[in-house]
Amino acid sequence: MPVEEEIASFVTDLRFSDLDERVINEVKRRIIDSFGVAIASLNSPPSDAFSGMLKLNHGEARVIGNGSSSPEAASFYNTLLIRYLDFNDTYLSREPLHPSDMLGCLLSVGSLMRADCKSLITSMVAGYEVSMRLCDSASLRKHGFDHVNFLQIGMAAALSKMLNFNEKQVVNAISIATVPHIALRESRVGGLSMWKAGAAANSSRNATFAALATMNGFTAPPAPISGKFGMKNTVIPDMDMTVFRNMDRADAIMRSYIKKYPVEYHAQSAVEIALRLHSKVKPAEISRIEVETYEAGKSILADEEKWHPENRETADHSLPFVVAAAIASGNFWLDTYRLIGDGKVSELMKKIEVRERRDFTEAYPSTLPTRIVVHSSEGIYQEEMEVPEGHSRLPLSDEALRRKFVLLTGDGGLFEKLRSCEKLKVDQIV
Repeated sequence: MPVEEEIASFVTDLRFSDLDERVINEVKRRIIDSFGVAIASLNSPPSDAFSGMLKLNHGEARVIGNGSSSPEAASFYNTLLIRYLDFNDTYLSREPLHPSDMLGCLLSVGSLMRADCKSLITSMVAGYEVSMRLCDSASLRKHGFDHVNFLQIGMAAALSKMLNFNEKQVVNAISIATVPHIALRESRVGGLSMWKAGAAANSSRNATFAALATMNGFTAPPAPISGKFGMKNTVIPDMDMTVFRNMDRADAIMRSYIKKYPVEYHAQSAVEIALRLHSKVKPAEISRIEVETYEAGKSILADEEKWHPENRETADHSLPFVVAAAIASGNFWLDTYRLIGDGKVSELMKKIEVRERRDFTEAYPSTLPTRIVVHSSEGIYQEEMEVPEGHSRLPLSDEALRRKFVLLTGDGGLFEKLRSCEKLKVDQIV
């Protein structure tokens, strides 16, 4: 069976009543987490930049913190807010992903269609399953393409579930989302821009357009992934199609991770270790810092531009910056980025060496090993971690998630409301 049909069959067969209680609870945790980071992004430069666009697009789709707009514009903006702080969830496999990015378009379309939150939860389960299996199938990064190509397929699948599409419609929505929109990895190379978050937001907009066009009868190529000039043959020829067999489970979300710190996921352990080392050594006494990581961590977080970050988008993807800032300040939160360009942090960054360890690369992605060794006038200090707190092997507790949410929003009441969202309509939470 072609992969498109495997996906479509899974999406159409999925029911809320079939979901494991653990999965339902985890989806609600991701909704809470995503709302927290989205609300904290409301006054960010990308939010301000796109707010004017919202006013040019009239409609009844709900926008987080900003009223309503057209479905496509609302989807873009909602996902932009969820993604900008680089603080929502992550999945690491052959390709990385931030699967909760898809919540943005589901809030937009769900509010427009007066869907209930049971439908929202079921749709997110479908989207996570599809997009995470795609990440298991191939690396887009190594071919020069961006992970949002997998994300928008998952988004199209999730929206198809929400709109109760039949199998042919599911494939059609995936096709409209995929065939015209192959995103390039250039979004994440060197010095980064607002488009680091905009890429996922654009995929959200693309998937929304695809779903609504399909709902209204607009047809598309029938084999966007497996066809002669489909994604597999033109973009990722090494794609492993076997990962889509036996799609009878719907628990992929349990393998993804929530972030404790507002940095790229490969830097989570490094921040935790650096904070531990802060209490052991004085920055002025440090002569050298060795950071040992795996290939993805070094390639993504320690290329040339990451040694001289000039904006938040680059700094949260800079291993030298996050390690130096954590050791220097003993803290890492959203306000840590005020230290971009700080003299003491910059001097500490000059003492950092980042290198790949082959054994760490071989252990990835089952574990995310990171080791930091600090050489100082008082001695040598070192710490190592296999996985950070929030990883699927070391899940973030409900209390830690609540603490993160309240720190981001100051709204404990909204936390409780979202925790019981299955009793509500989508337009009652956004």
